[in-house]
Amino acid sequence: MDQYSYVANSDAAYIDQLYQSYKQDPASVDTSWQQFFKGFEFSLTYGDPADKSALTNGKPTGAATNGAATTPVDAKQSEKEVSVASLIKAYRSRGHLLSKTNPIGQRKDRNPRLSLTDYALSEADLDTVFEAGKLLGIGSATLRKIMESLETIYAGRIGFEYMYIREIDVKNWLRNKIEKEALTFTPTSDEKKRILEKLNEASIFENFLHTKYLGQKRFSLEGGETSIAALDAIITRAADLGVQEVMIGMAHRGRLNVLTNILGKSYEAIFDGFEGSVPTQVHGDGDVKYHLGYTSLTKTPSGKEINVKLAPNPSHLEAVNPVVEGFVRAQADEEYAGDFAKIMPILIHGDAAVAGQGIVYEVTQMAKLPGYQTGGTLHFVINNQIGFTTDFDDARSSIYCSDVAKIIDAPIFHVNGDDPEAVIFCAKLAVEFREMFKRDVFIDMVCYRRYGHNESDEPKFTQPTMYSVIEKHNNPREIYSKLLIERGDVDAALASKMDAEFKKMLQDRLDQVKQKPGLPYKPLRLDQQWAELRYAEPADFKQSPQTGVPAETLEKIGKALTAVPADFKPLKQIDKLLSDRQKMIFETKMVNWSVAEQMAYGSVLLENKVVRLSGQDVQRGTFSHRHAVLHDVTNNKQYTPLNHIQDGQMPIQIYNSLLSEYGVLGFEFGYSMAAPHALVIWEAQFGDFANGAQVIIDQFIAAAESKWGIQNGLVMLLPHGYEGQGPEHSNARPERYLQLCAENNMVVANITTPANIFHAMRRQLAWEFRKPLVIMSPKSLLRHPLAVSPLDELVNGSFREVIGDSYADPKKVKRVLLCSGKVYYDLLEKQQADSRTDVAIVRMEQLYPLPETQLDAVLNQYKKPELVWVQEEPENMGYWSFMLRRMHQRNLRYVGRDSASSPATGFAKVHTQEQAELVAKAFS
Repeated sequence: MDQYSYVANSDAAYIDQLYQSYKQDPASVDTSWQQFFKGFEFSLTYGDPADKSALTNGKPTGAATNGAATTPVDAKQSEKEVSVASLIKAYRSRGHLLSKTNPIGQRKDRNPRLSLTDYALSEADLDTVFEAGKLLGIGSATLRKIMESLETIYAGRIGFEYMYIREIDVKNWLRNKIEKEALTFTPTSDEKKRILEKLNEASIFENFLHTKYLGQKRFSLEGGETSIAALDAIITRAADLGVQEVMIGMAHRGRLNVLTNILGKSYEAIFDGFEGSVPTQVHGDGDVKYHLGYTSLTKTPSGKEINVKLAPNPSHLEAVNPVVEGFVRAQADEEYAGDFAKIMPILIHGDAAVAGQGIVYEVTQMAKLPGYQTGGTLHFVINNQIGFTTDFDDARSSIYCSDVAKIIDAPIFHVNGDDPEAVIFCAKLAVEFREMFKRDVFIDMVCYRRYGHNESDEPKFTQPTMYSVIEKHNNPREIYSKLLIERGDVDAALASKMDAEFKKMLQDRLDQVKQKPGLPYKPLRLDQQWAELRYAEPADFKQSPQTGVPAETLEKIGKALTAVPADFKPLKQIDKLLSDRQKMIFETKMVNWSVAEQMAYGSVLLENKVVRLSGQDVQRGTFSHRHAVLHDVTNNKQYTPLNHIQDGQMPIQIYNSLLSEYGVLGFEFGYSMAAPHALVIWEAQFGDFANGAQVIIDQFIAAAESKWGIQNGLVMLLPHGYEGQGPEHSNARPERYLQLCAENNMVVANITTPANIFHAMRRQLAWEFRKPLVIMSPKSLLRHPLAVSPLDELVNGSFREVIGDSYADPKKVKRVLLCSGKVYYDLLEKQQADSRTDVAIVRMEQLYPLPETQLDAVLNQYKKPELVWVQEEPENMGYWSFMLRRMHQRNLRYVGRDSASSPATGFAKVHTQEQAELVAKAFS
């Protein structure tokens, strides 16, 4: 066996394993292998008796047939039979490394190890018939025919990657599609005209903008125009398979072309963006033209109607991905009763971004998780082989930009963007795969970028040779039009007519804007729900709406929170927890944070509204306080008390997330976009974990209403407070959120009573508008003996933006300590220990929108007191800078820690000393 390469030995061992499985159960291997082994054994039966030994130890020693079953063959022929089988397997695994996917140059040699000599074969074997041809479905065939078939299937204009998939049925389905349909795929005459029509539209649009708005940024699609034909085919095939809605997320490249030629946005509206005109009906400050979203109703060539949406997005590449996924999940949950087959997410990536942005990995890891799955995403990479000015060799370590797909066994179709028919085949195959298996699939369309990153850049500064080739290279429309004529797919007269129409349309577009009117849009349930809401006014924040619930409702929820089934055995600690809850709710009628929080959720569920809470360890809670999901100590069976309040109620959606902040927060923002009447909450394990999701906070949560007119009611719970546990996890950085606050864009709060968290949650849905809510949520206050509220405050009342002092004597008060959060209880302890009735402590439960009316109502009972802002955070952090700016006319004085580069000391004794000093200073 010296003639065998390492690879051949390896594959022979693999084939031996398959053969052993076949002998035990023929159905355990693919049908093509069944045929191969059946034929192989047939040859052994009728061959030389000396050669009847089977495959052993990975080394073939039997006989094989070349089509004449009764003709004996020698052991060497049998060895070559396995070599051919190994070669076929290798082409399936690595043939993509030979595929001709680059339209503007030769591929980099990746050493695919697919030559005949790698498998102990030579040109002398080309006319020998091998049984292994059955593996390709072509029956016994010469090696020459086998090689021709392999080259056509696996080394043509499409490179297929799928052999790493571990589910045999998925792999078999793909291989059957690839090895049969790819060879016979020929678009109909109408489909060819449709492809050319979409290429024409894409080219006309880009050419028009390039002529009319020379040098203006548009992030053109030139070089990748086939993307428009591909998206058209994807949406058409999806509609044919029953998809009713598509949500697209994409960055800048080609976005304007997608808006016009896929979603049907009017050219006039696009031109307004170039002209700099301000639309008359815009809420907020607006955004640049290549960030905007759109919604339309599209009719496919087969007459099917489908809703198509393009999500708005910021410049932060791929940040929109989790938002799209969350939106799709919410729509699937509410609009389509959980049927993912009815709605499909499409993410359009750039090659540098899909390889380089960590959010892509996070979202990919979410794809199969129960709390975040969306039935599979179709990923389309517009691979122009360059990121801004960086060559792909400097942009990634992996061979392909799409290699992240392999972590979830998603197939990848690499395809040449200059071959529209190959791209359309991949598009249809991808949709069919997604609908069949409800999982992700990637199309990596290799193309080029005709101009620089934007139209004012000079790409020859960094890629002179590449752009010398691109300058002389025809665009996909020209290439395809010429191909159709050469093949006779359209006759010369029709081709000439289409070309003339193309040029006339371009000229007409230059002279006067013309566009076929699209279908009138039919609003979905979601659109109607948002239409029923309104934008907020400043007056809305002067008093919170009533959000109490009847005592009978609280009692019903309380019974659910304190009971488990008779056959459910909880831990002893949970037994005590249930006992404590029972005492709080039904005896003392004083509830802590956990009970009040869950009562808020329960009350919303009983109103038949969605409550969705996700984040790291939210079911139990980082601080072991929530225990919303209980586990049987004997079998780990789960029990969720809030799902058992009454028959027919809405169940709570509460998911422990993967260890992700960026991806999960983006997902929940997207979910909230599609669910205006849902209470959607993301809880950080610690407040500073939100640092990893800052892009979502800055670009979506704080600015979406201003930029895109999009409201959102997402809640962020960020554990915050100084307990002497070191610099990490003490500080949720409230100053960052307050710095982002303007135009009543979101609510920032630091809540100290259970009743207030109850009302804050319910207020999110009671308002006639939606605002994000950021809460610096407690840690030690979850169990503080004074941090409790009477049940009556949950029955009667509303959220209290400001809580006054009930201990100090208003007539004696000379100083008012304004504070927010946990430090209140430290101040309260000092106030009462020293009987300081001359110092009042006023809690700012809501920092923004600043509740000045409510604050004045509290302060008016005192006669010109000194106002002191007290915080436990360093002076350059926390709320001080915000309060100083907003209340400078009130002459606030500061008490707190000195400015620091780190959020807190790492020494418990130092912390205790600092805390004592700032409390003492507040009263001195």
